[in-house]
Amino acid sequence: MRQHLDPSLVSLKAPASFAAEQYQGLRITIEQLKRLRDVRLIAVTSPSAGDGKTVTALNLAGVLACGSDARVLLIDADLRRPTVAARLGIGAADPRGLVDAIADTNVWLDQVTRQVDGFNLSVIPAGVTRVPIHEILRSPRLERLLQEARQRYDFIVLDTPPLLPVFDAATISKLVDGLIVVVAANQTPRKLLAEALTLLDPATVLGLVFNRDVQPLFGYYNSSYRGYFGEARTA
Repeated sequence: MRQHLDPSLVSLKAPASFAAEQYQGLRITIEQLKRLRDVRLIAVTSPSAGDGKTVTALNLAGVLACGSDARVLLIDADLRRPTVAARLGIGAADPRGLVDAIADTNVWLDQVTRQVDGFNLSVIPAGVTRVPIHEILRSPRLERLLQEARQRYDFIVLDTPPLLPVFDAATISKLVDGLIVVVAANQTPRKLLAEALTLLDPATVLGLVFNRDVQPLFGYYNSSYRGYFGEARTA
């Protein structure tokens, strides 16, 4: 049975749409960074909850995987509020995930990796957390697993918690090649964004993504532009 994808996953469900096209620009940037600096371990975070970082992580992984032979892995590293598996329609027959591979040395990446039906995209769910989050994220095993993934995949995208008020994403930032910070346009306070960025090494921030911008570029809502984009399709 084909997995039921969340409608917000436009890079997989409606790749010819205007919404999906916005992620193509992000894809080009990431592919350039890979060629220039071998950036392949990418964390996606945001200043606060509700900014859209999970949707961005999902669509970035999707757009990197579609239309290429790149090996792409999406990891749900938001261990406090994991939603990646549910959004991708991945069943709970085997609840194991990242947490299990970190906590149990007998569990390896292959055992907790799922495939998204019909797409060249692999996923590692968060798993079930049984010990304090900070102990999991500070485990040397996490770094080893990420480095193993780095050797196997062209791109690894991690959905991480918001930077505030927890410090999970700041901890993970030390293990990745770079971070994308998602900001809700006209919603995220500048002061909150500034405070969040102080938790990160500026050299690791690959860029900001403005989500839910009500005034898109190029005047898309002008009817003369509609012909450039296909109608959204469902799967």
